[in-house]
Amino acid sequence: MPALVDHHHRNTTKVSNKSFKPRFTSKSALKDRSKGKLSTEKGPRKTRYQEVMSKFDRRNQAKQRKLNKAKEHAQTTQIFQGRDGAPRNVAVVPLCEPATAAGAVRSLNKSLDIEDDVPEEGRARIHIDRFKQKLSYTTVKRELLSALDACRAADYVLLILSAEEEVDAVGDLILRSIESQGISNVYTAVQGLDKVEPSKRRTQVLASLKSYITHFFPDQERVFSLESVQEGQNLIRSLCTTTPKGIRWREERSWMQVDEVEWPSDIPNTDPNAIGDVVITGVVRGKNLKADRLIQVGDWGDFRISAITAAPVEQARKGKDHVMAVDNNQAENALDLPTGDQDTLEDLAPEEAVMEDIEATTMAASTMASDRKGVLLDDQHYYSDDAAEEVEAIPKRVPHGTSKYQSAWYLGDASDSGSDMEDMDDDNAMDDDVPMLSEAGPVPADGMEGFVAPSLHGTEAAPSEYPQSEMFDDVAPDDADLTAYRERRNAEDAEDDLKFPDEVELQPNVNARERLARYRGLKSLRTSPWDTEEDRPYMPLDWARLLDISDYKGARSRVIREAFIGGVKPGLRVAVHLKSVPLSFQQSYSSSQPLAAFSLLRHEHKRTAVNVSLSLSSEYPAPLKSKDELILQVGPRRMIINPLFSQLGNTPNDVHKFDRYLHPGRTVVASFTAPLTWGSVPALFFKKTSTIPKRADDDDEESVVNANEMDTDAAPPSLTPALSLIGHGTTLAPSTSRIIAKRIVLTGEPFKINRRLVTIRYMFFTAEDVAWFKALPLWTNRGRQGTIKESLGTHGYFKAMFDSKVGLQDAVGVSLYKRVWPRSARLIKAGELF
Repeated sequence: MPALVDHHHRNTTKVSNKSFKPRFTSKSALKDRSKGKLSTEKGPRKTRYQEVMSKFDRRNQAKQRKLNKAKEHAQTTQIFQGRDGAPRNVAVVPLCEPATAAGAVRSLNKSLDIEDDVPEEGRARIHIDRFKQKLSYTTVKRELLSALDACRAADYVLLILSAEEEVDAVGDLILRSIESQGISNVYTAVQGLDKVEPSKRRTQVLASLKSYITHFFPDQERVFSLESVQEGQNLIRSLCTTTPKGIRWREERSWMQVDEVEWPSDIPNTDPNAIGDVVITGVVRGKNLKADRLIQVGDWGDFRISAITAAPVEQARKGKDHVMAVDNNQAENALDLPTGDQDTLEDLAPEEAVMEDIEATTMAASTMASDRKGVLLDDQHYYSDDAAEEVEAIPKRVPHGTSKYQSAWYLGDASDSGSDMEDMDDDNAMDDDVPMLSEAGPVPADGMEGFVAPSLHGTEAAPSEYPQSEMFDDVAPDDADLTAYRERRNAEDAEDDLKFPDEVELQPNVNARERLARYRGLKSLRTSPWDTEEDRPYMPLDWARLLDISDYKGARSRVIREAFIGGVKPGLRVAVHLKSVPLSFQQSYSSSQPLAAFSLLRHEHKRTAVNVSLSLSSEYPAPLKSKDELILQVGPRRMIINPLFSQLGNTPNDVHKFDRYLHPGRTVVASFTAPLTWGSVPALFFKKTSTIPKRADDDDEESVVNANEMDTDAAPPSLTPALSLIGHGTTLAPSTSRIIAKRIVLTGEPFKINRRLVTIRYMFFTAEDVAWFKALPLWTNRGRQGTIKESLGTHGYFKAMFDSKVGLQDAVGVSLYKRVWPRSARLIKAGELF
């Protein structure tokens, strides 16, 4: 018997080949890795020995980084060193009602046994012998603008909290504003901690205050107690030894905290139109201070510099006679004098530089507009073939029985006169039997705008290639149906803009061709070309005189590099002599209020089309309407603006859609004309509290209850700030070629549907309007695309062909655009807001 042999049967006949593992070589994997970024060219491939850095190279690289950091630290702190070093500016801002800035400074001085006087509001210079440093405290009250001015020119900001009271609305507004403005090193201290009983709760209070302040400034490690001598000494040590990180937009310019202001004594300040030379004294900070550049002093405005002279502290203490001697010898003691390259105060280009024949352009544009037969789509005018062949009709004399084709060959000899000739007009000539408009009825006294002449022809349509169009019975739009249709679409303005953005409704007696004469069509808002010549008749008078910057990045880098060359170096105490300063500012000036001067970069006084991103706070109760009056602070300037809102982002054709409303939580671009500001500078948007609407979700009964509660437990006026921070943003690149296109949407209702062929009503109300806007593409709220095929009757009904079937629930729309121009901003002068 043969031996049994084990036999194994395969469970399947399939062969499992090695799977393909492309890892990062497939198209989808490469696309996921790139995330839309453009691939950069790679350099020559290095060997594994070239990629590995030697031990000597690593040590050398670490040594170079160490030297660079030490050099940067020395450059930052050297202006504070020595007997004539600049003081460290410390802004002391109280956030609670019981807290006081002057009391906080006195507590810090007491920890070092310093008994110098500290004003309740103003500046106090304290010399710290232990650290050989000078601290210049700026104490302010709980007022928004004073706190912003003090923190804008401070190396350190000391926030004062209270252990007994929470931060109220005013303190929260100040805290959010200085955070959005840009802030240097921040420290937090608390007053009244020793009054908390029992003592075990003090640790909880400190933890609660730290949790609150780290919400705004996460790098805060601790909250100092001003009642503790040791913690006060530690806080002063931090102020004297820490390197201030500064504010980026501020360090790109030359700036100074104004210590003294000297007004001319020979000119009375009672005359509101009086001007004179004023001298301001302070320590130069930031970049070099140049006499050729303009300087902005607080909210006074921009001024030219006549001279920059030295004003050390020792000379200033000798008395007024010595200071006057320095003033009389400006040319000898001047550190910097203006040259022929000094900036002027002109904010617009000279009219001679932009002289153009505006009247000829306007006449040409109006003539072209009167000759057009249809709406402008992209950069061309489209109209039907019949309208294209329409020319001025000239009667011809041809023999009897001549056909229309044969009559085209007769040249119309004027000398030819025979009895066998007859007058033959073209079909497009006006029929003499048709009465004129004046015969049909009286002309409106306010002009022909929006007036539709009565129909003199039948409503029967001409033969058509489309079904059911040979005998279309024109139905006049029923007023009740039209009203009911529009009531279904109407709502509040802001809610309607959110649900149905840019939708407008035409009245039946309005001529759409005249009402929408400035509007045009675009196949694509992002890519379609925009013909700017069509907008020249409507361009503002000073638009051509604005500063136009073709290469913003290159111009900005050149201007910033220019600030490093020449001028007075930072760290010196100087006297800046200003020319032609209105002496009326002396009445509103107070030495207790913080005052700072910022040197403007080249061209920063000239006006241009400014663009600023605006993010509306989610706590704002209602949508913000475009062109509403806002108060803007950008860099050292404050101004009143009526901005235009447009969509954020870059487009190939530089056309951006205009937004009527800015809804909470969204971001737009606010455009207006104002002086230029180089770089990305934080912007703060304020609005007067009295003009802010209430929340729309509050019921009437709740409003009555709240009103009664406010009457019984009325809050003091000091707890209600006069201004409210409604948003923040950053300056963008200015551009006069940025087109803000206002869109309107005309909507219609499907009346009859035959698969893709749809009869539309309520979009237009005359056949002429349908023919005028025939070239515009149609769309529906469900994504269908279509075109107008023919007009039906005389009441605006028309047939349209779509790319897919349209339902009765669809709303058919057409988009029209026109360019809108930003409005001019007005700079705020000193004492204007309050």
